[in-house]
Amino acid sequence: MLELDGLTRRFGPVVALNELSFTVEPGQMFGFVGSNGAGKTTAMRIVMGVDEPDEGEVRWKGATLDRSLRSSFGYMPEERGLYPKTPADRQLTYLGRLHGMSRHEAAQAGERLLVRLGVDERRSEAVEKLSLGNQQRVQLAAALVHDPVLLVLDEPFSGLDPTGVDALSQILLERAAAGVPVVFSSHQLELVERLCDAVAIIHAGRLVASGGVAELRRRDRRPVLEVEVESEVDWSSGLAGVRVLSTREGRLLLELDDATDDQIVLDAARRAGAVRHFATVLPTLAELYREVISQDHVPASDLHGEAVP
Repeated sequence: MLELDGLTRRFGPVVALNELSFTVEPGQMFGFVGSNGAGKTTAMRIVMGVDEPDEGEVRWKGATLDRSLRSSFGYMPEERGLYPKTPADRQLTYLGRLHGMSRHEAAQAGERLLVRLGVDERRSEAVEKLSLGNQQRVQLAAALVHDPVLLVLDEPFSGLDPTGVDALSQILLERAAAGVPVVFSSHQLELVERLCDAVAIIHAGRLVASGGVAELRRRDRRPVLEVEVESEVDWSSGLAGVRVLSTREGRLLLELDDATDDQIVLDAARRAGAVRHFATVLPTLAELYREVISQDHVPASDLHGEAVP
């Protein structure tokens, strides 16, 4: 289990992290979400010992992290850390040996990963000659080659085509199924929602929501209906307690006050024309993200859910 406990980091007058705390359970796919400059990279660098907090600490299985513990982690930094003129296969073998693997073990592990990630045919080329997407795949293989006990990945899906996204997703899900905690940041919220058991949303260095993805989507929600009617309906006319939120794939999202009966809304829709679709829906992670960021004044403790083990 990985624990971030009260991490605070200042750069002069700028507070990059403000008492950031969350826990990642064994085998959990954990999404770390926030805008550019929110503090995600700073937090990951502290976990890996690249930076130090001004306050707080990071623990692994209850122990404060040191170099020995961190050597068993897999890390993908925001910026690539590969040797540009060295072929991918030689780099992976070298990095595996730095983590205590034999040359044979490291070479075999690197070869398997290059095949899984679709860059095996370019394994003997200098990394600088590869496309940016293929460089990203090699960087991911470098984080995975030594079979780490924890994965900390900063924007791992950036620059990958759909095939690469699918290949990496499958590898990460396999690692999580084997009990490895996987923490990754991403701006692709649909992907985070699809893959992750739990999520932490950070804004201006401060945690604004955390917990299980499904639980956060359900918690303290006013009813939201997804409606498609053959004819246009003026929902603001004579129908109290109904607010148009947005459209999703051509269907209207309507938020109801707690006292508003959805059957009254259905009756209004029927009077307007044929009802093609009518269902209660949960917000997407992207919609939840926009909501909690707009509620920046709300204390983080009011938005937390229970983490999903």
